[in-house]
Amino acid sequence: MPPAPSRRTVLTATAAAAAAAVTGVTAPAALADQPVSDEQRTADDKKLRTLLSRMSLEEKVGQLFVMRVYGHSATAPDQADVDANLKEIGVRTAAELIDRYHVGGIIYFAWAHNTRDPHQIADLSNGIQRAGLAQPTPLPLLISTDQEHGIVCRVGEPATLMPGAMALGAGGSHADARKAAQIAGAELAAVGIRQNYAPVADVNVNPANPVIGVRSFGADPAAVAAMVAAQVKGYQQGGVAATSKHFPGHGDTATDSHYGLPTITHTREQWAELDAPPFRAAIAAGIDSIMTAHIVVPALDPSEDPATLSRPILTGILREQLGYDGVVVTDALGMEGVRTKYGDERVPVLALKAGVDQLLNPPNLSVAWHAVLAAVKNGELTEARLDESILRILRLKAGLGLFKDPYVSDAGVDRTVGTPAHLAHADRIAERTTTLLVNEGGFLPVSRRSHPKVLVVGADPASPSGTTGPPTGTVAGALNELGFTPTVVPTGTAPTAAKIDEAVAAAAGQDLVVVGTYNLTATSTQRTLVARLVATGVPVVTIAIRNPYDVARTTGQRATLAAYSWTDVELRAAVRVLAGRAEPQGRLPVPVQDAADPAKVLYPVGYGLSYR
Repeated sequence: MPPAPSRRTVLTATAAAAAAAVTGVTAPAALADQPVSDEQRTADDKKLRTLLSRMSLEEKVGQLFVMRVYGHSATAPDQADVDANLKEIGVRTAAELIDRYHVGGIIYFAWAHNTRDPHQIADLSNGIQRAGLAQPTPLPLLISTDQEHGIVCRVGEPATLMPGAMALGAGGSHADARKAAQIAGAELAAVGIRQNYAPVADVNVNPANPVIGVRSFGADPAAVAAMVAAQVKGYQQGGVAATSKHFPGHGDTATDSHYGLPTITHTREQWAELDAPPFRAAIAAGIDSIMTAHIVVPALDPSEDPATLSRPILTGILREQLGYDGVVVTDALGMEGVRTKYGDERVPVLALKAGVDQLLNPPNLSVAWHAVLAAVKNGELTEARLDESILRILRLKAGLGLFKDPYVSDAGVDRTVGTPAHLAHADRIAERTTTLLVNEGGFLPVSRRSHPKVLVVGADPASPSGTTGPPTGTVAGALNELGFTPTVVPTGTAPTAAKIDEAVAAAAGQDLVVVGTYNLTATSTQRTLVARLVATGVPVVTIAIRNPYDVARTTGQRATLAAYSWTDVELRAAVRVLAGRAEPQGRLPVPVQDAADPAKVLYPVGYGLSYR
């Protein structure tokens, strides 16, 4: 008697049969290892157009939307998640969401309880794909997330967490950037996530930028462009669609577009010189999708509409001037930056008229979905316009092989996610990013023999993925593994006078104090903490656990390291550098200006000390 078919075999056979019956498209195109001939591409397009012609108007409208949904399961989420879905979307489950609105994609969030662990994520993805293939027109879904690494992650341990963009920029290695993306992409693909909203292509030329910062590779457009291109290739090698963001460039703003509508005052010439190069590089590298920014750029569109809703920017510049014909996805439509000027009913229609293909996470799906449907029925949007976008989306799904096999397996998760080889790569890459900015008298590296007792204080921001940290504990743990004897006194991002007194008292009898600083400002009491600890006479080493600009606001410390993020992989690497187990190789990818005189640069791009 032959063995029973595995769950994976049954799922794959079902998916392939359903997809082939509808489209006949059975081979990846856009992300295939081998180039696809023009003849094959034309043949595949013909099949996709035939599929498109069979779709109802309601199905077409649904394909344009990428939506959040609460729960760890597509059909049996926890009751609290059912309640949240009913309140926000009017459905109970992901399967009901797909059945009612025919959405083309779903975005995963940790806060929506989509990403508990790799096997659960894989099961959720398979459940979503089963729901998609059970529709009158069977279609696989494009499942996406924001897995930038560094300070923005949705999938945490035991998945491999890589250094973030600015850390990679400090490392300066295109090979490391590509490898990090390839590993990250392979792990996402293994759990069924096939579109990643990374890499960030913004050039962070404003130290006060509240929303980009270390999410950017740096301040030099050419360097950022090279890193973006490397990561695009890496993600594609890993089997996911890469997304460069946020077009036309979010790097020079002092407003967070989640909470307001930023204005970029660059001239068109400045935009071409500063903001455009990474997007040009992404397009040249074959980027799969580009995300829009909810920002106003008067030099590019005098109407001062947000770029997400701007036809001159998305069609005139991105499509026509830069020659991009891939998928354009909005940033989340619940962000204040896109809702400031127009209401939620107008935003999705205006975005489509501007040239967008995917409408990401509207605050009220029913309002947005029905607004697009009504716009077609009343003639404001043509069905042909919808078909343009849907064809791009279908091409992307076909290129990812989703029509051939949208499912993933437990074996694939075990074979790929968080493997020892991947974790070792992450550690080695992180070591090459840690940047030594101050080292008075060659104080670092320190030895466990000369400085055995270490007080660890500082900020403990919440983990980007919810699975690492807290930072002070991570630093202490890494010190302990290297033979030091650490004591931990968490002091927070705004230490009180009492907490500072506690830290100063704890410094007595210590051989070294390590302070994790987090986004220091002129009035930050973290500065008082550092000054008081320096005054004890115990040597102080600061680690900037987010922005490297912190070094401009502290004095008296014996050494300063920049880690660029507070995830475990970067903090452990910083400790190994501090203890001499690794060499500091990072070089600043952004300039650090004098806090009192921004015209004066204290540490230029490319600055970084070494032990040799």
